[in-house]
Amino acid sequence: MGLVQPVAHGGALAAAIEKYGGKKENWLDLSTGINPVCAPIPRFSSQQLQALPDDDAMDACLSAASKFYHISAQSSLVAAAGVQALIQILPKLRPNQQVAVLGPTYGEYAHVFQNSGQGCKTIHSISDVSDETVLVIVNPNNPDGRLIAPEYLLELAADLALKDGLLIVDEAFCDIMPEMSVASYAGRRGLLVLKSFGKYFGLAGLRLGFAAGHQDDINILKSCVGPWSVSTPALFAGTQCYVDSALQAKTTKVILQNAIAQWAVLAGAGLNPIADVGLFQLIGHQKAKSIHKSLAEQKILTRIFADNPNWLRLGLCKNQTERRRLKVALEKCLGQL
Repeated sequence: MGLVQPVAHGGALAAAIEKYGGKKENWLDLSTGINPVCAPIPRFSSQQLQALPDDDAMDACLSAASKFYHISAQSSLVAAAGVQALIQILPKLRPNQQVAVLGPTYGEYAHVFQNSGQGCKTIHSISDVSDETVLVIVNPNNPDGRLIAPEYLLELAADLALKDGLLIVDEAFCDIMPEMSVASYAGRRGLLVLKSFGKYFGLAGLRLGFAAGHQDDINILKSCVGPWSVSTPALFAGTQCYVDSALQAKTTKVILQNAIAQWAVLAGAGLNPIADVGLFQLIGHQKAKSIHKSLAEQKILTRIFADNPNWLRLGLCKNQTERRRLKVALEKCLGQL
């Protein structure tokens, strides 16, 4: 079986610059779902930059993260250099079982399972599950904002556990709506929850993510990520952010304020979002591709989708200055359509 072609992602600013010109500092990158207002972190010491990550640093970060995500035991949690590093090894958990991904969604899940030789079927409704005993659901979903009630997810996990199956729930965009999370139940058989540090706190470049699950699955993941799976600076920054309740309250408030303000800009331009999960908004428009192109010519990068040509996704502007720039650019491009 040949390797599946790489998945397109947001944040491909270098490719946009090559196609549309300009310098990096001239662009407004709205192609990702990362908080544009990054959390303040203390300056790293030379010792933290030089030293290999030790058990104390890892334990402190796992303890802080488990409290933030309401996970009862930090032993039910494994850290890695971003959720993507964990996605790469998911096929190790149920190697002989059939996989379904509830789509359309983050493309790396199907990509990784297909490249592993395990195979993967994309479904558009949970009722489409047949013989698959590994099910991947992103909740809230990227890019269409689909939400599935936690109670239903727990029922699915319990059913799959009876078949030694697994429900994998990606909660990368769940931190501003913690009532939708099932992470606190992740010690149960049949449930694995993935949590992203960088999107919510705006520090994606540090690369830190977690999987929470039953001890048997966590042990497999820990053996696969190996030693020193997360850098000392990432562990330190994660610990600081996860213990700072004032920072968390401010982060949620700023994300929601920016999302509301940007929604008003889009609606004012006649582009009513069909989905809004805080860190990104999705527009449905027959000329989404033309809008994307016109914005790119004005050095604003958004995200389009080959399999959904009427969709245009925008990450958040971080302040009023960026929103004014977006408003002017939209007025120009929509006036030309």
